[in-house]
Amino acid sequence: MEELIKIREISSKYDISARTLRYYEDMGLLNSMRSSDYAYRLYDQKAVKRLEQILILRRLHISIKDIQRIFQAPGSEAVLEILGKKVADIDSETALLQELKEILTEFIGLIRQSDFRRDTDVRMLYEKAAKIESSIENISYRGNSSRINRLLDVTDKMKRNPEISIIQINPFRAFTSGLDSIDHVMGAFQQWQEEHNHLVRDMMYGAPDFLWFEEDGRAEWIWAVRDGVTEEDTAPYKLITFEGGLYASAMSVDGDDDIGGRIYEGIQEWVAGSGFELDQRPGHRTMGHMVNPTGEIRQALGYDQMEIFVPIKIRERGQGDITDPAGYMRNTKQGE
Repeated sequence: MEELIKIREISSKYDISARTLRYYEDMGLLNSMRSSDYAYRLYDQKAVKRLEQILILRRLHISIKDIQRIFQAPGSEAVLEILGKKVADIDSETALLQELKEILTEFIGLIRQSDFRRDTDVRMLYEKAAKIESSIENISYRGNSSRINRLLDVTDKMKRNPEISIIQINPFRAFTSGLDSIDHVMGAFQQWQEEHNHLVRDMMYGAPDFLWFEEDGRAEWIWAVRDGVTEEDTAPYKLITFEGGLYASAMSVDGDDDIGGRIYEGIQEWVAGSGFELDQRPGHRTMGHMVNPTGEIRQALGYDQMEIFVPIKIRERGQGDITDPAGYMRNTKQGE
């Protein structure tokens, strides 16, 4: 009999979260099974091989939608086409990097020769920049032949860090899964929530619900409830008041960007250079909110959307100047 591998073993061996494994299953890329004497998901060798193929393609920055095309195609035409386009994209990015390097090198040379205290030198730099901008605008390149400000286009295409929003989440009442195994949270609790969706508070952008993970691998999921909901209504799950707080937030549009992944690291890097610091008080956790309202929309998009929230507070005096945060301020006002 073929040996089956537990989801926790797969997660540990390939350094991939259980949520991402489930995401791959939801997108039709991977299959798991369950045995009669084991409640959690199991994977056979065929599934492991498929996962390795997915991880290789994701490492090459191939989109989920393109991976779906590759696995659905009968031959090698789709993968050759997609990888060929990726090579062309790399060539284009290399050209952009070289172009930006030349622009910066020229400006460095001009600045070294100039005296910013003299009006004539400042005017000369401005005129030179205008000429460079004009020449950039006239460069034709694959995919965009219009006259645009090339320098802005180059820097936009090279952008890597996530866009950060500062969000104030107000306290609200919610029912909670409690800290439990991810299998139970994404299984029995999720099923119970779907069956009791009438208790969930309705918002314009969807119900406020948040999921977070502990270091031991357990997870907790909370859902805001309507006014008048009681503990009897939510039994066997507890009714709590979520404290809320200030959060730095960014959107992940990739199933691999879990809580603690690339987006989280980008938020942390931003916080370190801002007028804020991480809020490490008990109960203030990094958490995620799934933005896709239905599986059908996720399939249409071809990728997953998760907004990641990192708890922050204004930096205490003496730890650095308060600076204007990048992004924008917005107030979710949940629970009011």
